[in-house]
Amino acid sequence: MRYRQEYDPNMDEYAGSRTADVVPLLAAFDAAATEGHITRAAQILDVPQSSLSRRIKTLEKILGVALFQPLGRRVELTASGRDLHRRTHALVRALDDAIGVVQGNADPEHGSVRFGFPLTLGAVSVPRLLAEFHAEAPGIRFELVQAHSRSLAQMVRDGRLDLAIVVPPPDDLPTVELGRQRIHLYAAPTHPLAGRGHVELAELRDAVFIANPPTYDLRRMLEQWCAESGFIPNIAFEIGDFDTVRALVAQGLGVALLPAAESDGDPVTVAIGTGRERSVGLVVGRHRPTPAVARFREHVVTRATVYVPQSVPDASGRRGAQSGEHLNGRRPRAGG
Repeated sequence: MRYRQEYDPNMDEYAGSRTADVVPLLAAFDAAATEGHITRAAQILDVPQSSLSRRIKTLEKILGVALFQPLGRRVELTASGRDLHRRTHALVRALDDAIGVVQGNADPEHGSVRFGFPLTLGAVSVPRLLAEFHAEAPGIRFELVQAHSRSLAQMVRDGRLDLAIVVPPPDDLPTVELGRQRIHLYAAPTHPLAGRGHVELAELRDAVFIANPPTYDLRRMLEQWCAESGFIPNIAFEIGDFDTVRALVAQGLGVALLPAAESDGDPVTVAIGTGRERSVGLVVGRHRPTPAVARFREHVVTRATVYVPQSVPDASGRRGAQSGEHLNGRRPRAGG
């Protein structure tokens, strides 16, 4: 037979009031129970011995049982005291740890930052950015996530990340634009277009493409740009990993539209059209950032001009050639 207790509308209020009365006294009880000595427990908590004794007496009065009994110059737990200590010791330690973490996060020198960045920025740019910041603030801890930009944005929305670099940034999150990422045509050195300094997208009507899955922003841009040029791209290979895309291109299996690589590789990059680029943004959550998060955010924004390409208007006023260093500190190769 299962026991079922009838609901008492005063039960929640009583439980909350009882807990509120007991919790402030548990630290004194736990210290005395662990040390078996009132004087040493008071020293650990940095309170007068008389104050600690009063807290224990108050707790005994609230619970209606004796928790300690004298044993020479020490104290020993009663049966009720041992039961309470067994049930609450881990809770007191967990609460102490939680307070330490929260206080640490409030310290701009020793807090923690949950930071995300996209798959196209992991080889050089972000490690360099983190190394510079770590030299300035070695006590700050990082939880790093590298993922698809859409996933990173969702993790910022639901609080799993404090901030993230995403390409392109969404419309519903606070964003600082860090720069513009140019998209290039990648082709094998033996491809007929590899020796060209510039191609128009319409010239790729009969090309075989290697592309990311449909959920990727680059895939959406590829299909949109091709549609604007009057054709549907012939996608023969589909994969999410950018290094694998470049490796397939290098083997002559097709061409791809990608941002400049952060490491040298076999494929040749060729400029395509004008304005074939996308925004690189730093997004943050809508909650108030901790000092550590705010400090790192300022570092990313300040150093963005070094690690993220900055587009400048060409003679016609359109965004085109990029100034400053590229994502990996070098410019993409044009032609062969």
